[in-house]
Amino acid sequence: MNGTQLQRAGLAIAAFAALAGGFFGLIGRGPLEMLQAIVMAAAGSRYAVGESLLRATPILLCALATLVPARLGLVSVGAEGQLYFGALVGTGALLLAPAPSLQLPVVLLGGLVGGAVWALLPALLRVVADVNETISTLMLNYVASLLVTWLVYGPWKSPQSQGWPASIEFPDSARLPLLGDSRVHAGLLVALVMGIVLHLLFTRSRWGLVLDVLRSNPRLAPLAGLSIARQVLLTMAIGGALAGLAGIAETASVQGRLQAAFANGAGLSGFLVAWLAGSRVLPAMALALLVGGLLAAGDGLQMMTSVPSSAVLVVQGLMFVALLGAGGWRSEVARG
Repeated sequence: MNGTQLQRAGLAIAAFAALAGGFFGLIGRGPLEMLQAIVMAAAGSRYAVGESLLRATPILLCALATLVPARLGLVSVGAEGQLYFGALVGTGALLLAPAPSLQLPVVLLGGLVGGAVWALLPALLRVVADVNETISTLMLNYVASLLVTWLVYGPWKSPQSQGWPASIEFPDSARLPLLGDSRVHAGLLVALVMGIVLHLLFTRSRWGLVLDVLRSNPRLAPLAGLSIARQVLLTMAIGGALAGLAGIAETASVQGRLQAAFANGAGLSGFLVAWLAGSRVLPAMALALLVGGLLAAGDGLQMMTSVPSSAVLVVQGLMFVALLGAGGWRSEVARG
């Protein structure tokens, strides 16, 4: 970490402490008491750490899904929709009832393919008709979510769900293995490995250099024999597959069945993480773990301090504001 990054981190910490302290004062709580309670609820025990990692897993995958196309200069806000459609296709693959030994690979493949397909729709619109990918990915989020809602209320509703709209329960053979005695599943390891692989590809490979060149000066593409259209399709498909994996992992291994509104805002949180990380993988990984811890602290905070868990969402928002404000202030100082 260089001097500029250290200054930015210091400013962000100071701004966050001031904002959070002011908020806790407004609700009649001591800042130090509340911050300590948040830390304990997020990381004060093995169970708390496990829940924090569990919440961080889909956020990390959605952050990676956002920053892959961002390396090409694309602004995709469609991780939430890709997450939903990946869960939808993965659940559909389970309903085909393959042999138990094939259920997990088929379900995971369905999630990957579903997310990639949902991301390729706006990619094709961008390549063929020059439709802005930010708008198209945003609109497709609602379509995917409503498709899942329609299916679990209608054709895929399980008779055993006792009135609650949900699909059939995923059998153990279709779930990712758990890590130790926690609820954390192997999707976390996949997310961390994918993050490291993408970091190396972006910083050490020819493909990473190609993306940097096309992002900084797209007009060089014909002169260098590069195809922007191909890279748009490739980066969007890779990002969509990662978000789709987040969706099917959450459905199969955490919820245990496909339900409406199961994402808990992971797509939006992932987008914010990728944006604040400046489309850099390693900072995004660290921020995703931090945000996962804050979200997991919500229920614990409610039990420990009798403060509504929504207070942690306010703290999360203040953290984003502090990070954004510190980065903007440093940029203004550098220009001035």
